[in-house]
Amino acid sequence: MKTAREWGLMPEGRLRPGPGNAITDVAGVSVGHRSLRGEGLFTGVTAVIPHPGDLFRLKPRAAVEVINGFGKSAGLMQVAELGTVETPILLTNTFGVAACTEALVRRAIAANPAIGRKTSTVNALVFECNDGSINDIQALAVTPADADAALDAAKGGPVEQGAVGAGSGMTAFGFKAGIGTASRLMRIDKRDFTLGALVLANFGGTGDLVLPDGRWPDPRAPSSPERGSVIVVLATDLPLSDRQLQRGARRGGAGLARLGAFWGHGSGDIVLCFTTADPVEHEPAEAFASQQRLADDHIDIAFRAAAEATQEAVLNALCMAPATPARSGRIYPSLADWLKENPLL
Repeated sequence: MKTAREWGLMPEGRLRPGPGNAITDVAGVSVGHRSLRGEGLFTGVTAVIPHPGDLFRLKPRAAVEVINGFGKSAGLMQVAELGTVETPILLTNTFGVAACTEALVRRAIAANPAIGRKTSTVNALVFECNDGSINDIQALAVTPADADAALDAAKGGPVEQGAVGAGSGMTAFGFKAGIGTASRLMRIDKRDFTLGALVLANFGGTGDLVLPDGRWPDPRAPSSPERGSVIVVLATDLPLSDRQLQRGARRGGAGLARLGAFWGHGSGDIVLCFTTADPVEHEPAEAFASQQRLADDHIDIAFRAAAEATQEAVLNALCMAPATPARSGRIYPSLADWLKENPLL
């Protein structure tokens, strides 16, 4: 299948994509999937690992923006309070949060046996969307072993998109959707930086999607209210404070709004933004730590990158997912099929 850019949906913007147009364009970031298939099952887990080291010992600076909080994610409160992440980030279905949390906790304890005994406990970070329209969510199919498999599969380079991993059973705007990713390059004061987005797209009312060229695709499906969710993970190597990271996370919402989203009452819309620059040591050797921070007068380029990358990542999730039947028998069509039938003249 073709990406949104290959379909010609992305006009030349202010910022260029990275070499892979993926969150993994940020050095050190890796992504892995575990897809579950079986009788009534169409679900999975997706892992985002900020750097290849021990995340508990060397914590990336981070912030979270809850745009609309109809969600059951784990670990957000501590990120908001302390401004760091200390485990990989797992995405899954709503009822898979507990299994993924257990996997992250056990993995962290195995690497750091002092956790919970001689040092602090660990804050497992898990995000979710409800894939129950396609997947039998009551089966509670996701296990800690599936989370481990997604983590073990994580690698840099190209990221598989569409109906894969946590995105297996997700839908958006009446179309089949799932996992999508994109990136943008930024040049500030003669230095090069990257911002990448990975989304779990499961939101948007039927018929509300607006393409960058102004078209409103009709999925030819029954109208549905905005009751889905979207998780946006933004990664960058730009040195930003946790306050600036939250401001950047908020701009992920601008990318969603460009597509026609309005964050309905029943939608869980959450953005996590982290930087690989100047991570925080769990046990610092000195009382004071030196950290770089971008001057606010130069931050607009990061805001633009967050909006552009989020928008394109969602479009990739839609374009890369094939038509899929729901548990009710309804077919969630592929945006790619609509684009084939409705070429841009």
